Order: sequence, then C-alpha cells, then structure tokens
Amino acid sequence: MRLVERGFDLDIRRPPLGDQLPETMDEHAGAIMFGGPMSANDPDEFVKRETDWIGVPLKEDRPFLGICLGAQKLARHLGSKVWEHPEELVEIGYYPLEATPAGEALLDWPEMIYHFHREGCDLPDGAELLATSNTYPNQAFRYGEKTYAFQFHTELTLAMLCKWTVKGAHRMVLPGAQNRKQQLDGRMLYDPPVSKFLDDFLDLWIGTADNLVENRTVQIAKLA
Repeated sequence: MRLVERGFDLDIRRPPLGDQLPETMDEHAGAIMFGGPMSANDPDEFVKRETDWIGVPLKEDRPFLGICLGAQKLARHLGSKVWEHPEELVEIGYYPLEATPAGEALLDWPEMIYHFHREGCDLPDGAELLATSNTYPNQAFRYGEKTYAFQFHTELTLAMLCKWTVKGAHRMVLPGAQNRKQQLDGRMLYDPPVSKFLDDFLDLWIGTADNLVENRTVQIAKLA
C-alpha cells in the first residue's frame, strides 16, 4: 500500500465486525474511510456510528479522506443528502472525470477514473468542488484544508478489480454499468495516470511519515 511505502503504520478498523473507533486522533496521523456495498442512508448502528465519528478528525484538524461510501458519509456528516440517480443510473467501471478550476489549481487529474457506486451526494455547505462528471456531478470535494472526498476509487488494484467484478457481477446489469471485459480493458488503458494522481494527491494530503515527529499511524476504516 502506498501509505506503508511512505513510512506509515496502518490501524485497520472494521466497524461492521464490532471494531471500535478511536475517541481521539492523538495517536494517528490521519484517517481514511473506504466504501462497501451498503448505503450511507442505511439505519444500521455501525453506519451511524462511523458517520458520527468523522467529527473527530474534523474537530482535531487531522487529515481525513472519504472514498466512495466514505465520501457519502462525510457529506451526510456535514448535513448533505445522499441519493440515487433519478434515472437509476449507476457508475460501475471507468468514466470521464473533469476537474474544476479549483481542482486544477491543486493537481493534474486523470481523464478517466474507476467507480463502483449507485448513489451520489449533494455538495456540503462550505465545501469546494474539485471534480465533476455528467451522471454524478459531485465527484471530489475538499472541506477545509485537510478533509477530502472522492466518489471514485484511486486505490483500485488489479486484484481488487478482479474480486469486485466477480462478487459484484449481479450489479453489472444495472443501467449505465460496464461489463467485466470493459472494466478490465479500462484498467490496462487508464491505470498509469490514475497511479500518478494518487501519488501526487498523497504528497498534498499527508506526505510521508519522515515529515512527522510523531503520529505515524493512519486510521483505516473499512466497511466491506
């Protein structure tokens, strides 16, 4: 994992399995909240607990990144709605991504990016939109200086893609979804610029553990 290569230790917590989340970020350099097949609107206790927990890194001004469902949970925490597309369109596969002027000022963004979701979110009050698309307009946003949300998956590996396109094959018949061959072909075509973007983003977001005197652990919350 890129964070390990940067010198960070990983503290992986799985709230659906009963793992507790830290009461403070005193022992963590930052936090990443990944996705899963559930909805940010689900009534499960762990969904609400994890959504509420986002207030910890926000209050303590520590780097936070929400990916896919994690981004939607951040939006909900900040008071925005999470919703299904009015035409029931999904994004499963590689789709165009367009950086906003604010996004372009920060990074060079890939033109195509991988998705696996059937819901999107409104842009929270006070957030800055960094990237957009036609189907789900709020693709990436920043809240403050250290909190980011990505609707897409820059962390995708080939092993993850193979697993998701098997376990999630039933979702590839949904409106707008790409089939498995299209997704595997997309990986070969589009991964290099996505990989570079991920490295550039991590430089911006958290840097390396060598730059920190303490707190070299990154909190990872996984829902899948």
